[in-house]
Amino acid sequence: MAQITQENIGVQHEKISIHITPEDYLPSVDKAIKNLSKQASIPGFRKGMVPAGLIRKMYGQSVFADEVLRVAGTKLEEHLIAQKAEIFARPVPSASQEKMNFDILKPTAYTFEFEIGTKPSFRVPLIENKESVDLCKVIVTHEMLDQEIEQMLLKAGEMTTPEEVSSPFDILNVDFTRCDADGNPIEGAETKPNSVLLKYFSAGAQQLLQGKKAGDDIIIQPVKDLENSVQAAVIKDLGLEPQGEEAKSTFFKMHITKLGHVEKAALNEETYQKLFPGRTISSETEFKEAVTEEIQKYWDQQARIRLHNEIFERLVHETPIELPADFLKRWLSVGGEQYKSPEQVEREYPGFEHSLRWQLITDRIIEENQLQVEPEELEYAARMEVMQYFGQYGSMPMSDMEWMEPLIKKQLADAKFKDELSSKIITDKVFYVLENTLTLVEQTVSVEEFLKRPTPHHHHH
Repeated sequence: MAQITQENIGVQHEKISIHITPEDYLPSVDKAIKNLSKQASIPGFRKGMVPAGLIRKMYGQSVFADEVLRVAGTKLEEHLIAQKAEIFARPVPSASQEKMNFDILKPTAYTFEFEIGTKPSFRVPLIENKESVDLCKVIVTHEMLDQEIEQMLLKAGEMTTPEEVSSPFDILNVDFTRCDADGNPIEGAETKPNSVLLKYFSAGAQQLLQGKKAGDDIIIQPVKDLENSVQAAVIKDLGLEPQGEEAKSTFFKMHITKLGHVEKAALNEETYQKLFPGRTISSETEFKEAVTEEIQKYWDQQARIRLHNEIFERLVHETPIELPADFLKRWLSVGGEQYKSPEQVEREYPGFEHSLRWQLITDRIIEENQLQVEPEELEYAARMEVMQYFGQYGSMPMSDMEWMEPLIKKQLADAKFKDELSSKIITDKVFYVLENTLTLVEQTVSVEEFLKRPTPHHHHH
């Protein structure tokens, strides 16, 4: 009769030993051999009439090993169900497991050792105390409005391709590569594309760029050679913190890939309709109101992303959760499709633990608030995804969308797409709960102050 013991070997870390005897597995071995004899096709015998003794002789060893392992696995599963164990991932063979020698001619007792990591109980002080979290509200200034209108009028204007840089409204499509002061690329430096109007460079850089053509290079320092209105955004795109010490001393080789020149569109109803299709805008005042609304919407969205990332980081780092680190590292090493070395595991573990803590916290929020994704929510979200993909969001009446229905159904039939969409919806619901549980303190800031704030890590999006 099988004997099962369980002992604690560390924080949330258990070892389960399963001792099975021949009487536990031999009936399964005999049954498996009989079934195989009925299914096997061997020359000289009719199908289903192959003697069990021949099958035992030909395939007995592999059948024996398979059944012993299967029985041990079944006993383990029955034990976990009986104990109502909440575990991470799946059990892995214990590091102390002795090598097995399976021999159908010498049935004997076997002891299998498995390790499991059990899920801990924990509190979430941030939620329990309804602690405060800053929600930024960016002020839309006249300068921001004028700059956005200029950008929109350029977007709606006529594009030409000049031979060389000459006008403040020339658009430089460029590749930035980090380098030293002499223009020598830093080893391993990424090349990052961008587009900048000539007018947004400093006077010195503009003078240096005059007459340059596609294919030419110059060396710049963004903190010195770009105007304040675009400096922070470009520096962030280049992977640096605008106010960081690194950004102040970093050089980039700027390679011009393409030149463009735009004649701004006029402020008239034709332009308003082009920029805001489907909306009735008949005056410059109404146009400015619409642009202000779009700017505010954009920065509110950025503030929400920052808020969610800050909540994520605080929950992960301020929630005391004891994880079975030894088990999880062993699982990372031997529990996947490919073995990972101790060095690989040590590199990957911090990020893995970060995600695991978040998963435990969100699972609790989902359970306590009975959150789920309804079929109609999935269908609506899929429709929005398709509409956004085709650039139709908000500008096409639903009556014109019949052609999309088969595409939406096809998308929802894709298991990967459906899972990713469900995950996105449930994450949105989790943050809705968090926003309504925590104390949000609105902080009015300028766009410069907003961009200077340290960026929380991005993870759940």
